[in-house]
Amino acid sequence: MAGPTFWADQAKARITLDEASTIRRKLDTQAFLDQKISDAAMLIDLGETEQGIAAEVNAAEQKFNQFELENLLAQENDKSNAIFSIHAGAGGTESCDWANMLLRMYQRYSESRGFKVDLVDIQAGDEAGIKSVTMLVTGDYAYGYLKAERGVHRLVRISPFDSNKRRHTSFASVDVIAELGASVEIEIKMEDVQVDTFRSGGKGGQNVNKVETAIRMTHLPTGIVVQCQNQRSQYQNRELAMAMLKSRLYEKEQDEKRAAMEKYYGEKGAMAWGNQIRSYVLQPYQMVKDLRTGHQTSDVQGVMDGDIHPFISAWLKAGQPRNRKQGVTDEE
Repeated sequence: MAGPTFWADQAKARITLDEASTIRRKLDTQAFLDQKISDAAMLIDLGETEQGIAAEVNAAEQKFNQFELENLLAQENDKSNAIFSIHAGAGGTESCDWANMLLRMYQRYSESRGFKVDLVDIQAGDEAGIKSVTMLVTGDYAYGYLKAERGVHRLVRISPFDSNKRRHTSFASVDVIAELGASVEIEIKMEDVQVDTFRSGGKGGQNVNKVETAIRMTHLPTGIVVQCQNQRSQYQNRELAMAMLKSRLYEKEQDEKRAAMEKYYGEKGAMAWGNQIRSYVLQPYQMVKDLRTGHQTSDVQGVMDGDIHPFISAWLKAGQPRNRKQGVTDEE
């Protein structure tokens, strides 16, 4: 990095900087753990109370658990930012409200991890909630952690929209793809892309709702559609929409490769779309249960406030299973 020609190739330089940052973070973690172990040993030699020693051990344990998870995130794009989407399922207002509840949950989780969340596109429901939302989650390992949430989420509750107070089941799907880094090149022929402009549905601001700043891109060969309307200018929306389109095409290519490999390795079921991965039961009892790992909690309010890291951690430590845990049914 200190060489005179290091910045001659900026794309390659950024990759090297990322690698150096990863190595530096691991070395810093090792130094931290060594220091905590040394401090604990010294406190033992000095006859310190159990409470004082426990504080050092607990600090080391928390750091080690985080370090362990990050070492599980070793796939190519795990360190990348995440393009995160939520779509309400069939069920009208019920599902739109559920999608909005999930949006709040993931925003809270992202904040707790130090991630930055930018709304790219949001479609409001007809009466309440949202039909869909796409956001860019920025931060170290944002994609690595959030990819655990890709799939269908089910809510069971007494509906606040039903005057007869009947129990309803609602569904919403979550899609997570990695924002492509400079090292990944995806070639898109512009003649294969249909670009439409429209007025943004945002809340005011310069140009918003006044001129056609929003962009919708349709990749004709695959049918993939992306749109962006929350940036201030059409140019910014166009740039972000193209980046999203490239990321979705790359993910589609990776899914096809995984599907081909599954034929040889006996993997059953789709990657995530169409698979219910988690149930959130509010009535007649309170329980959130992951149907892939079996991890569950009765602290529903905590989960809805963003405390979902135990579910993500369990999924990562279980080897990132694609299917439900054997023997776990929807009713359970």
